[in-house]
Amino acid sequence: MKERTNERLTAGLRRIVERADEASGRLSGSEAQLVGLVRRGLAFRHARPPRAYFLTPAGHRLRQDFLSATPPPPAPVTDAGSGVFRARTGAEPWTAGPHREREVRSAWQGLVELRRMTNTDGATERPCGWERTHLAQAAALALEAAGCRPAGGAGGTGGGYAVAETPQPEAVAVRLSAGAEGEIRACSEALERAGWQVSEHAGRGGQAGRWLLASPRRV
Repeated sequence: MKERTNERLTAGLRRIVERADEASGRLSGSEAQLVGLVRRGLAFRHARPPRAYFLTPAGHRLRQDFLSATPPPPAPVTDAGSGVFRARTGAEPWTAGPHREREVRSAWQGLVELRRMTNTDGATERPCGWERTHLAQAAALALEAAGCRPAGGAGGTGGGYAVAETPQPEAVAVRLSAGAEGEIRACSEALERAGWQVSEHAGRGGQAGRWLLASPRRV
C-alpha cells in the first residue's frame, strides 16, 4: 500500500517536498529520494528529457499542508542564488540570460503537465486549479514563457509588463510601463494562447495607457 501521510515521510523527503518549485512543482534531490516520492504517489517523472521529477496533485496538496503548518520563508524579490523559481511579475529587478530561459521553459512544461494531470478531461490548453489560486504567478509565467518582457529589467531601459491581482475574482491586470504600450498585443496573444480570456481597457483614474484584464478560462 502506498504511504500517503505526512508522518511517514522522512525529514529529508519532507524538505524536498517543501522546496519544490512553486510554479511547476519540479523537485530536486537524489535519485533514491525522488523515486521514494514516486512510490508514495507524491511525484512523477516527466517522460521527455531531461526527465525531471515533479509533484503530483497529492504532492502539491501535501506541500501546501507543510507550508501552512510552519511560517513561510520570505519570498525572494530576485531569483539570483535563491534556488527557487518565481515567474517575473514585473515588480522585481531582473537580468536576462540563458539559465533563466531554461528555468522558464522547464517551469512552463511542468505547468502544462500539471494541467494534464489535474484537469478532469486531461486538457492542457486550459488553466488548472493551481493557476486559479496563484493568478499573478500563473499569468506571469505564461507571459514570460511566451517571450514577453517583464518590467524592472536591469539597465533602466524601461518598458515591459507588470501583473497584479485585482478586486475582481479570478482576474489579473496586466499593465505596460511607459513607452511599452506597443507590447500590449503580444501580451494579449500570449495569454490567449495559454488559455486565458483577455479584454483590453483604456487607462482611467490617473493611469495612462491601455491595460489587459485576464482570467483563466474554464471551458
